[in-house]
Amino acid sequence: MEGELKCPMCLQFYCNPLLLPCSHSICAVCASKCQEPSQTFLSQLEGGVCSATPGEGDLKDFPDIDKISILSETDSGVVCNSRPSSYIGTPSIANIYQSVQFSQNPYGIKCPVCKKIILLDENGYKSLPCNKVLESIVEKFSHGKQHKPLTLYVNCQMCDHNEAKEAVVMCEQCNVFYCQSCKESCHPDRGPLAQHNLLDPIQGRALQRARNKGRELCCLEHEEEQLNMFCITCSMPVCCTCQHEGGHSQHDVQAIGAMCKTQKVGNSEDNEHLELSQILQSLSEKAKVGTEFIQSLKSMTDKVHGNCTDFEATVAAQCDALIEAIKKRKQELLVHVAEERDLKISMLKEQASQCTALLQRTTGLLHFSIEVLKESDPASFLQVSSSLISRVSTADQNFNKDMELTPRIATEFDLTLDSGPALHAIQTMNFFQLKGTAAVLSKFSNLLWRWRSDLAHYETPGKPSIVPEDCSAENNSVTIAWQPHMGKVVESYSLELDDGCGGDFRVVYVGSETICTVDGLHFNSTYFARVKATNNSGDSDYSDPISLQTAEVAWFSLDPFSAHPDILFSNDNQTATCNSYEHRILLGGVGFSKGVHYWEVVIDRYDSHSDPAIGIARFDVDKCQMLGKDEKGWSMYIDDKRSWFMHNNDHSERTEGGIKRGSVVGLLLDLDRHRLSYFVDGFPHGPIAFKNLHGVFFPALSINRNIQVSLRTGLEPPLESDSEEEN
Repeated sequence: MEGELKCPMCLQFYCNPLLLPCSHSICAVCASKCQEPSQTFLSQLEGGVCSATPGEGDLKDFPDIDKISILSETDSGVVCNSRPSSYIGTPSIANIYQSVQFSQNPYGIKCPVCKKIILLDENGYKSLPCNKVLESIVEKFSHGKQHKPLTLYVNCQMCDHNEAKEAVVMCEQCNVFYCQSCKESCHPDRGPLAQHNLLDPIQGRALQRARNKGRELCCLEHEEEQLNMFCITCSMPVCCTCQHEGGHSQHDVQAIGAMCKTQKVGNSEDNEHLELSQILQSLSEKAKVGTEFIQSLKSMTDKVHGNCTDFEATVAAQCDALIEAIKKRKQELLVHVAEERDLKISMLKEQASQCTALLQRTTGLLHFSIEVLKESDPASFLQVSSSLISRVSTADQNFNKDMELTPRIATEFDLTLDSGPALHAIQTMNFFQLKGTAAVLSKFSNLLWRWRSDLAHYETPGKPSIVPEDCSAENNSVTIAWQPHMGKVVESYSLELDDGCGGDFRVVYVGSETICTVDGLHFNSTYFARVKATNNSGDSDYSDPISLQTAEVAWFSLDPFSAHPDILFSNDNQTATCNSYEHRILLGGVGFSKGVHYWEVVIDRYDSHSDPAIGIARFDVDKCQMLGKDEKGWSMYIDDKRSWFMHNNDHSERTEGGIKRGSVVGLLLDLDRHRLSYFVDGFPHGPIAFKNLHGVFFPALSINRNIQVSLRTGLEPPLESDSEEEN
């Protein structure tokens, strides 16, 4: 998805992305650099006019949105007022109103992707709308992937427009960015201004985004009206005044929320229009097929090596029979075989590489589209939905053709060695490929293969054997690899695992693969695994079992995928904070249902007497409230003086003693005795917090913007004191 989030001009992550009429986006700084006077593009536009007479031909290469806009504006008698007047979307529209537009639109930008020319009014690139969906996704992606903060260049708002310098501070109270000289002259550090809070430009930009978050977008023509309707004819958000009095009064206008829902999840009554979710599901299935096909190509490479080895052995045996006279020729034949092998491997690797590149682009588009679907602002979503649906539809239609789901070359070597002639023919001896007799030999080979397969199907497969050197255990997961008994047909394998306590075996995998990874096992447990093979004649005997030991203590990190979007992660997901004043819940990456486990939470930052809640939760706990408010969370919330235990909004066991910056809160989860207790700075804190805990529990905590915490895992459980045992 990373390629979708980079500007085509600077090739860096988007910073203040602006949405062009052609549906592409560009950074605000890049837009300012490529903006030129509209007269620069006059020759290009005139050339287009001279090449064809005005008519339908002028519109065929441009988006439907522009064609509809021309018709709707002409029919309604409104010229360039039924859509934002700040830009014109295509060269053909500019030719229609050429003399008027060059006087009203002094600036222009050429899209770096599609090379279309966009004419702008006197505000220039600043009149282009902000792509809020893309900006939100870039911000989340930069935090989730641990990228360095994106560099934001902010101009001083007090300088002249054409000579604006880079801002160095932003006043939180004035909401103005200042360069160094303007700060000294317009905002001196004395008098009432000395009490103002000055931020660096990056923090100021983040503050502005936080303030603007959730605000409704307003109509460009009626600035006091909110965009709450959507014109289907013009494919753009409008206000109620535009619907009743403006250029959209004769158009098909629907509620913006209903239109957003229709394009996201579709309308069961309307089968003519494909929505984004359906197309993504189809494309996702094809991407899965592509992934499996690439794996088969990689496995075919191994088969080429195996077939080559067998063929080399055959050639060597025939050549050795000709003793001294054939030795020189033998080397030449082996070289030829190696060249054939290299050619097959090269072609298979090239096809696998091309398919992998296509799959990466498809996966990136899938991830980007899923992030767009998460956008909660209908107007922002509808800005990009039409073009995104078109992109996904095109990718979906062309996937099978571009993927070429057929290997370009076979793994078999269609060569045979002619060793019948006498010694005088040795100098002319060479490989010959199957041509005229290929059909007969191929048919004979197929019949022979079927005959052998039929015989093999009447025999049960041999006992598979587990390969210990390919088996491993990591954290609470185990990987088991095995190989079949040679010479017998196997249709599938069944892998069985016990319960880690010497109990009965249970089936964990059935399929044709010879390696399997099993996740979600108990820590500090020894598991036994065995496998059997199956075909039409029956099952083989079980393989000899193998034992694998899971980790004694749990190593895990915080889970960014299940956390609330307001949570910000760093330090390889070991550290977290929040950008909201409200409590938001985040979970650990593993769940516990058995054994004794201990982990610690370090208070890295503590402001404003906040009260973080630390404990455990079910996976589906409500993440928009304080931990312990519902029946799926158990927590201790603690401030700088005291603490309480809380479950299902029931507060109990007030305990004196609080936390500060640098404090360490330990949690001892004993699922053998089904209880949870707490430690603060290495000492037991209060009585046993919760008892009768049964099921699967995830480490959890809830924080707000006044708290930053770090996680410590892989720790040995502390010894409980006698007083704790009595409690």
